[in-house]
Amino acid sequence: MINAADTYGSLVFNDSAMKKYLPEETYIALKATISEGKDMDPGTAEVVAQAMKTWAIGLGATHYTHWFQPLTGATAEKHSSFLSPDGNGGAIMDFSGSELIKGEPDASSFPSGGLRATFEARGYTAWDPTSYAFIKEDTLCIPTAFCSYSGEALDKKTPLLKSMEALSDQAIRILKLFGHKDVKRVIPSVGLEQEYFLIDLDLFNKRPDLKLCGRTLFGAPSPKGQELDDHYFGAIKPRVKEFMKAVDQRLWRFGIPAKMEHNEVAPAQHELVSVHTTANVSVDQNQLMMEEMKKVATSMGLACLLHEKPFAGLNGSGKHNNWSLQTDTGFNLLESGDSPSENAQFLLFLSAVIRAVDKYQGLLRLSVSSAGNDCRLGGAEAPPSVISIFLGDELVSILDSVAKGIKTRDNAKQKMIINVHVIPDFPKDSTDRNRTSPMAFTGNKFEFRMLGSSFNAAGPNIVLNSAVAEVLSDFADQLENAEDFDRTLNEIVGRTYTKHKKIIFNGNNYDKVWHEEAEKRGLVNYPSTVEATESLRDSRSVKMLDRFGVLGSRELESRREVILEGYCKTVTMEARILLEMVRKNILPDSEKALMQLSYVQKEYMKTGVEPNRFDSYRLEEIKDFDKHIGNLRKGISDLENAVSDSIGLEDLKQRAQCCRTEILSAMDALRRDCDWLEERCPSELWTLPTYRDLLFSV
Repeated sequence: MINAADTYGSLVFNDSAMKKYLPEETYIALKATISEGKDMDPGTAEVVAQAMKTWAIGLGATHYTHWFQPLTGATAEKHSSFLSPDGNGGAIMDFSGSELIKGEPDASSFPSGGLRATFEARGYTAWDPTSYAFIKEDTLCIPTAFCSYSGEALDKKTPLLKSMEALSDQAIRILKLFGHKDVKRVIPSVGLEQEYFLIDLDLFNKRPDLKLCGRTLFGAPSPKGQELDDHYFGAIKPRVKEFMKAVDQRLWRFGIPAKMEHNEVAPAQHELVSVHTTANVSVDQNQLMMEEMKKVATSMGLACLLHEKPFAGLNGSGKHNNWSLQTDTGFNLLESGDSPSENAQFLLFLSAVIRAVDKYQGLLRLSVSSAGNDCRLGGAEAPPSVISIFLGDELVSILDSVAKGIKTRDNAKQKMIINVHVIPDFPKDSTDRNRTSPMAFTGNKFEFRMLGSSFNAAGPNIVLNSAVAEVLSDFADQLENAEDFDRTLNEIVGRTYTKHKKIIFNGNNYDKVWHEEAEKRGLVNYPSTVEATESLRDSRSVKMLDRFGVLGSRELESRREVILEGYCKTVTMEARILLEMVRKNILPDSEKALMQLSYVQKEYMKTGVEPNRFDSYRLEEIKDFDKHIGNLRKGISDLENAVSDSIGLEDLKQRAQCCRTEILSAMDALRRDCDWLEERCPSELWTLPTYRDLLFSV
């Protein structure tokens, strides 16, 4: 048996591969680029390219690609072979430094939200040396950013890298004031918890809704669902265990630290967790992880569902984003320390996150918005659409005491001397975990739980990084010019808590009472993606993201259009799929069931037997079937009209609003009749796999 540790990272041009294939001088220069963000000269790039080519060819690679993440949220690849004619009828394997650093894929067919006209095809990919290249099948994949000819970001990676740089710069300003002169970089670290469903591939292929849009558009509840809580952390079934084992082995070879896996709450639902790493690397690895999970599942006769709500009435799937700040010297800035000074520093960074989240609630809400996640958020298994922070009673008590200027220990009535050394020690895990909170502090990190399972995680991290960078910049301005550092620090922490404590909620976010309380506090509540897009036009958001060059106003407006356009396309596509399935499957199956009932009744009447109570039941059932089949026909017409109405609207926001209200309402109405008929049709007449089939077949 092959030792997993021996093959870990074997398909990655990682540090050990660099040491082996690069001259020492080039290795040092490349490491400086990776760890310190220094520019790379063309000569170094040429040497790296030759070494990378030699390494890749040695592992069977024949092609290379700039692997990037356009605004679709997925990944994109354009493969080129290493092979070049030598002019003498032969060929050589060639790869230059310029080919490593820059590529030129066609940018016209990717969504750009108006940044690019159709005829403006030129786009550029630029190597991200901080994320290791890797080999997939026979291709060397080089993680890259993707931008337009005029320099606008057309991808998820570019603004993420810029936000990371902005956050690092501002955090270092703060750390220098605390005497940390040795810190060169502050790195946002991210760990992602990936939820998913596994179902049988044959059954998946028999459901056009699952196959084409990733979720069931109708389906009567299974007699057994998740009511018994017997699936969560339960024994993993052999077929699922084999899948998990195969995924682990593939991910480990890609250097992806898949660490933990278990059954989730809903039947057929599972989770895979990887170890925290640098934000952009974590996002890249998660994109590759989702791709590999789907690929492995198909090879094993399974289908991996990453939609946020594949099955109504059951828990949906999220992707929890665990975010923290690490220095290049190995210190976690969101972890309380062993001295009052370290705790003062911790409280300052904690306050920065509180202020950033409160100030940019709408932007954070938008970062987790999609038609799929709208189906999940606000359910009894996912946070509501209202953003709030859970800190726990102990931290709230400490912040409250700082705001009031009193000691939290020894004597609560004693006035606090304005000095960092009076800030008390407190345990690192001073509170329970709150699984209902959108953003919960869990001891040394924030767990942002609103991401959908299919999401590219770059978006929320761009917002978090940029918003916190802005707040830290303001804090640094005040502290650098302070006559009394300790007093100013305490005032900042206290004032921030007082002004922004409305965003802190330690209770049950699933409780309806919280929605009423949140409204009283004036918290933002965007019930769907359509409303959330307005945050991209908020002047504060535009100013904040433009300040550090993360995203300009044109780029933000383009993203608003891409999100709304994607929302409209998704909802319209789902409506058309539902119409097709009702016409081709549900209506014919239901009419057969009605004909069977009617035939039985007719044959019964021929017997001349005196009508009895069973006869009246049958007549009532025939009447009900006939009514719901009639409803189906009317529902088809209503949904067709709603789709037609939305397509006729030129204004994108109005079209999206029509999709959200008219189309989704018509789909829900049609579904109610579909589900009623499914529950009552004889099994031999119902041609589509049911929830029971889908959820309990693996």
